[in-house]
Amino acid sequence: MAYSGIGGQAVIEGVMMKNGDHYAVAVRKPDGKIEVQKKPTKSLRDRYKFFDIPIIRGVVTFVESFTMGMGVLNYSASFYEEDEKKDLTEEEKKKKAKKDGILTGLIMVLAIVLAIGIFVLGPFFAMEALQEWIPSPELRGFLEGVLRVIIFIIYVKLITMLEDIRRLFMYHGAEHKSINCVENGEDLTVENVMRQSTEHRRCGTSFLLFVMVVSILFFMFIVVGAVWLRMLLRILLIPVIAGLSYELIRFLGSHEGKFVYVISRPGMWLQHLTTKEPDDSMIEVALTALKAVISENPEDDKW
Repeated sequence: MAYSGIGGQAVIEGVMMKNGDHYAVAVRKPDGKIEVQKKPTKSLRDRYKFFDIPIIRGVVTFVESFTMGMGVLNYSASFYEEDEKKDLTEEEKKKKAKKDGILTGLIMVLAIVLAIGIFVLGPFFAMEALQEWIPSPELRGFLEGVLRVIIFIIYVKLITMLEDIRRLFMYHGAEHKSINCVENGEDLTVENVMRQSTEHRRCGTSFLLFVMVVSILFFMFIVVGAVWLRMLLRILLIPVIAGLSYELIRFLGSHEGKFVYVISRPGMWLQHLTTKEPDDSMIEVALTALKAVISENPEDDKW
């Protein structure tokens, strides 16, 4: 499989594809038509060499991907809010757009706080409560990481029960299949794409799993006495863990071999929770976004 450097994301009734310094979002509107928006994008990694240093570039990429992801999600959602805007004046529309922007920022902050609370501090306090029965800090650190993975799997399983999330995961599958079609050197047709796998080594799901695994290694061996300091370290080390995980998934995404296959498998298995088989109409949307950026194909090794 040839490395393409193309990445993507599922959005509401659509797919975003990024290739080099351009990205495109294709959305199936309520009337059945596909709307495409294509824009240039410039990473801090391209502007300043400091931000392209290993580990640091992973943190930068994660933040930029998260910010872009929220933006394209809002763009896709806007097509399903048009009925609410029909009776608004231009001034009211501008005020609503400003209000939505502020709300998006607040949601981003809340999402980060909740993620830290549920997936970082929750397992930590759970293991601290078992200190009398599990005196070994190394063992508690390992079990804390295992609990973090279990919580994540349960969370994903629960949200998959929601119809909207299930459709989002189907578009996620369409995104992976389309990129796999390119990297397998096949013509971009619905039939060819449908035959591809929904797994992909550079998926964000695999990245999250690596984050949790790397955190196990960190917290098993970084042991300090004070509880507050252990808790603080878990928060402060998040960027470092994310940066290391990025370097790992970046390496796996651009190399082949038995070692790469073995290390990649757990993340690929986990993707079966966050991707579902799409239908033909979803493939058409993913291909529309992909074809919009496929001509922009500079040598790029960024996720």
